[in-house]
Amino acid sequence: MTDSSSAHTPETADGRRPLRVLIGADTFAPDINGAARFAERLAAGLVERGHEVHVTCPNTRFADEPARTETVEGQPMTVHRLPSQKLWWHEWIRFVWPWRSKHHARRVLDRVKPDVVHSQSHIVIGRGLTREARKRGIRVVATNHVMPENILDHTTLPDWANRILVKLAWDDAKRTFRMAAAVTTPTRRAADFLEKSIHISGVIPVSCGIDRTHYTADLTPRSDNRIVFVGRMTTEKQVDVILRALAQVDPALDAKLDLVGQGDQEHALQQLAAELGVADRVVFHGRSTDEHLRATLTAGSVFAIASIAELQSIATMEAMASGLPIVAANAVALPHLVHDGENGYLFEPGDVDDLAAKLTTVLTAAPEERLRMQQASLDGVLVHDINRTLDTFEALYRGDALPA
Repeated sequence: MTDSSSAHTPETADGRRPLRVLIGADTFAPDINGAARFAERLAAGLVERGHEVHVTCPNTRFADEPARTETVEGQPMTVHRLPSQKLWWHEWIRFVWPWRSKHHARRVLDRVKPDVVHSQSHIVIGRGLTREARKRGIRVVATNHVMPENILDHTTLPDWANRILVKLAWDDAKRTFRMAAAVTTPTRRAADFLEKSIHISGVIPVSCGIDRTHYTADLTPRSDNRIVFVGRMTTEKQVDVILRALAQVDPALDAKLDLVGQGDQEHALQQLAAELGVADRVVFHGRSTDEHLRATLTAGSVFAIASIAELQSIATMEAMASGLPIVAANAVALPHLVHDGENGYLFEPGDVDDLAAKLTTVLTAAPEERLRMQQASLDGVLVHDINRTLDTFEALYRGDALPA
């Protein structure tokens, strides 16, 4: 484990003492989802800037193991993995027993003695860390990545029980977030949603951010029509809407669909593709490497996302950085990324006909019109540069004024 004491105190790029940051996350590598990916990129970016980063997250098994150095996004950091239990009916979700969260928080805080705690979830690990850090006078910054649909997608409860569960979850979130010095969420729309949902004020929108240099845009005309979706194959993502829209696109366009990701709905979606008669035009890539994902985006013609539970959508930003026009559901934070008629189009959530029509508009666009949309995507993603995100969180950690 990294020793929390040091005889030599280095400086960060701005000449200030580096911070010891403890990130608490209910999902982290090797998990693949937006919240985990954000936490990984944030942690790696902070290490690269000279800060000492510790992450506490669920272990991949029910075992209490010593903290160890792990390399995440190419950067070394100390990871404290807590004993966790797999959610019985889900393929990958693991959780720490809630009644043990404060105990684990005390142990990790004793070891790390952080300058600041950054909670990535108010549900279990972040909840315990926030309460224990506040008792010790440690500054807490909290980021919300949760939508009700994210929770309901993983329960097996009846609707009436789900409604009670969501209310209890938001009530607890309110208590937790009020203990934080600052609360953030990825977009202004998501901040407005959170403020309205739990009756708090001052939520700060901070983009998850991406490193645009990792993505390649191909601005030349396409020889074939490839629709791309990247994300988990789960109910909340509504991938079935994209499949049904593909079936309605004019066969003369010979459109293909690339689905990158895996999830509990993958088999059902494969069956649906067969029933719709489009199985030969759909490629289920499953879990892929970063290199394969980026190559698929670069080769695509248009990115489609039908989800109604996106607080930002890193996948959509990745598609924009790859120079793709976007067709997205007009829901929650997606309109923050997709400006109708500029870098693509918005469609009414769940409306298969509308999605098919918007996809057709992009796929049949003249070369100059397509190029205009591609450039609009590239221009639009500039404000989501990871360095702006890191600047903002460094300021929040120190209690400084936010960068302009």
